[in-house]
Amino acid sequence: MHKKFTSLIKPLLRSLVAVGLVLALALGHADTALAASGGGRIGGGSFRAPSRTYSPPRTYAPPGGGYGYPGGGYGYPGGGGFGFPFLFPVFGIGGGFGGLFTILIFLAIANFLVQSFRRVGGGDDPGYESTSSAISVAKLQVGLLAEARELQADLNKLAQTADTSSTAGLADVLQETTLALLRHPQYWMYGGSTVQQARLESAEAQFNRLLLAERSKFSGETLSNVNNQLRQASTRGTLPGADQSTALVNQDQGPGEYIVVTLLVGAQGDLKLPTVNSSEDMRQALQQLGGVSSDRLLALEVLWTPQAEGDVLTSDDLLVEYPELKLV
Repeated sequence: MHKKFTSLIKPLLRSLVAVGLVLALALGHADTALAASGGGRIGGGSFRAPSRTYSPPRTYAPPGGGYGYPGGGYGYPGGGGFGFPFLFPVFGIGGGFGGLFTILIFLAIANFLVQSFRRVGGGDDPGYESTSSAISVAKLQVGLLAEARELQADLNKLAQTADTSSTAGLADVLQETTLALLRHPQYWMYGGSTVQQARLESAEAQFNRLLLAERSKFSGETLSNVNNQLRQASTRGTLPGADQSTALVNQDQGPGEYIVVTLLVGAQGDLKLPTVNSSEDMRQALQQLGGVSSDRLLALEVLWTPQAEGDVLTSDDLLVEYPELKLV
């Protein structure tokens, strides 16, 4: 009887233990989600290609000819031509304009018309580069030990002062961010990189998908500067007028806590980044991104977490939110 009772109880206990483990895991993930850190963001740009420098051909009004000028043109005494004196003098029909200049102007107008027809036939906006050109959408992520507080301070200052309304300003942000990361190699722990090629019309959608995925990992954006719109939330854990010593205590980090910086770059042409498997790969990837010139840069987003004082990103948070990162 006792053996029979024991054989019935054991499966029940196993089921209860299994249910308990599932609940513990679920609640553990819920706690992780609730403990998600706030993040910072710097970005801007547009996926419309830079406009071409276009100068329309100059036209010359000959002194003694041309439609509507006294002394020349059809219907005016003392002048020949049929309203287009710059075309016909070379054939000896009216006008007094030199034949060589007439040929040059004719060729310039013909070239302009041919280029216009080509643009219309290709469906391109004449003020922008062809949409068939390749666009690179790159993502580089760096996971650093939380001791890299100086990096956080650099990014916070950059967010408050950067000009994100122009490609030149965004190129400066990209250079300053990669430089700040290159200055802290002793704190690099994790990394990852991806590059995708797309046409201009689909590159923006791809960029936005990556950006949305990264922003959704934050509990909120506590500091952002996007297209020169600066927004800053009140710092959690620090009240107005609080003692500075309290803020310094909040900055102390325990073991196993991290900072993650993400760079999203949209650039013209074929941008190649190494697969990040080591510190040397990370160094090369940062140098290549930092070297993207302003005339190639279309859009940039720099995101980092945690941003606010008192926020932490634990090793569990890192594993849950950034599982694709590799040890470097």
